[in-house]
Amino acid sequence: MNDGCANVLIDGFLDALWLERGASPHTLAAYRRDLGHWTSHLERSATTLLAPGEGAIEALLGERRAAGYHPRSDARLLSSLRRFYRWAMLEGLLEADPVGGVGTPPARPGLPKTLDEVDVDRLLAAPDVEQPIGLRDRTMIEVLYACGLRVSELVGLRLDSLNLRQGVVRVLGKGGKERLVPLGEEAHDWLERYLREGRGQLMRDITRAPLFPGRQDGFMTRQTFWHRIKLHAASAGISKPLSPHTLRHAFATHLLDHGAHLRVVQELLGHRDLSTTQIYTHVAQRRLEALHRRHHPRG
Repeated sequence: MNDGCANVLIDGFLDALWLERGASPHTLAAYRRDLGHWTSHLERSATTLLAPGEGAIEALLGERRAAGYHPRSDARLLSSLRRFYRWAMLEGLLEADPVGGVGTPPARPGLPKTLDEVDVDRLLAAPDVEQPIGLRDRTMIEVLYACGLRVSELVGLRLDSLNLRQGVVRVLGKGGKERLVPLGEEAHDWLERYLREGRGQLMRDITRAPLFPGRQDGFMTRQTFWHRIKLHAASAGISKPLSPHTLRHAFATHLLDHGAHLRVVQELLGHRDLSTTQIYTHVAQRRLEALHRRHHPRG
């Protein structure tokens, strides 16, 4: 099987994911990367996507371990392959799953990198809000932290996503699933000021859809926003490593620190399954231990 045949198979699989499950472009891109990595390995061993040969996946996992890949990355790769081969079997292209007997590498879930509340305050104070761009950036960070949004959800917000009277924002999450997220007073007030003083100065046509415009009145890219975040973090003297999810993790962690229930955090984050949110249970456990020490007679 040449590259073209493999690409046709992968395209068919991704089309099915999009049509049947509404997979987002980011999810589809991740599957394509994993399957492309697998296909490259198979080409080096002179095997094919539909006939990978015995021990092929174990050999790839061995290579990845030697190269220093994290077990979570291997687990995601295996998940992508399993889903692809299940699809191939349903399509009648295979009779058996070539990776069905391969166990998932053990991986203890890593704790998300986050910022403490002092760091968040410093980051929020960094933009120059007397300038339209600074006011936009401050408002975006406020909304990101107040609502626990993914960066892709934040930059994709439309003007009509807001309902300031009710104090909520309508968010389009993974798989096209919508959720309503409360803004909180601070984010609400900054949005009002931004709409009053900033947005009109950043756009040539304020009737355009983007709430937070990038170039030429279009939607800002995730990369542009993250570049802005890193600039403000450097200005605030924050040396902790940041990722696009840092403020989302801070949102979840600080909610739990202040007594929120894990189920509530799940809904606000837009997680379909509680197991995805349970990476934050270390926070809830830490809070319970502190409450026990404070209130139990033998704490």
